[in-house]
Amino acid sequence: MNPPDLLRGASIIPPVKLPFILSGLLLMTLLSQAVAQNQQTNIPYTDSAQEQQVLDVYWPQGARRLPVIFWIHGGGWQSGDKGDVHIKPQVFCERGHVFVSTNYRLLPQVDMGELIRDVALALGWVHRNIERYGGDPQHIIVMGHSAGAQLAALMCIDQRYLGEVQVPMQVLTGCVPIDGDTFDLPPIIMTAEFRALVYGQPQPTFGHRQKFGNDPQKHVDFSAVTHIARGKSIPPFLILCVAGHPDTTAQAQRLHGALRAADVDSTVLAAPETTHRQLNANLGTEGDLATQELFKFLDSLRQKQR
Repeated sequence: MNPPDLLRGASIIPPVKLPFILSGLLLMTLLSQAVAQNQQTNIPYTDSAQEQQVLDVYWPQGARRLPVIFWIHGGGWQSGDKGDVHIKPQVFCERGHVFVSTNYRLLPQVDMGELIRDVALALGWVHRNIERYGGDPQHIIVMGHSAGAQLAALMCIDQRYLGEVQVPMQVLTGCVPIDGDTFDLPPIIMTAEFRALVYGQPQPTFGHRQKFGNDPQKHVDFSAVTHIARGKSIPPFLILCVAGHPDTTAQAQRLHGALRAADVDSTVLAAPETTHRQLNANLGTEGDLATQELFKFLDSLRQKQR
């Protein structure tokens, strides 16, 4: 039974007899149960996997060569979990995608280079194995929120990481970084430190400067904009940010401008009346502006693959 059928069945009950417990929450539960969705969790993506080197796969019933959403969680590279996906698995499976959410080792357990390579290892596993879940290994869209946005952009721009795991850049067909502030590290580091200086606040002891290695050359190297160039098979970008957040908006425009200068398709949406957390949590909800733009983007990528 599909969701419209379920609603038609419910509508024949006289309103006066409808139990008050059929609230919005219960209705959402009924709808989610009406959609066939498979799930496998905590799959190791490397032979010697540590606790955090695992991922989850969600796929719709009867999936066959569907485009894949590869999701990278945020959390400042120090926290967060692959389970923090809200309604994304259900929504993307309903729209004909396979959804993958990955964990990776975190700071300070590993350094930034190892952390980024964990994400590349997970992407490599997806490329080699996702067909058994009904996904298309040649059509992978990389998405991430906050710290995950920086990691998503690096995966889709700096070919060194996927090159190490023998994944061609051409299999990445789209990138959606969501409210990231570290596509170009030197300016955001200087902004944060100058802001602290102006307001008489202590300098960060484990801010972006330290997280990315406390070496100016590393800050440049870990910046996605550094590696943008023509002819690198960089996929189209949809960059989502919070309109009221000056840092993420500036970084989104910086990334967008660098991509466009290299003739890479790129669109920016600065979403109004939202926050860093809400922009992520609301993705997939009806009437959400960022969701509408995202669905248009995904539909356009599917058209290009035909």
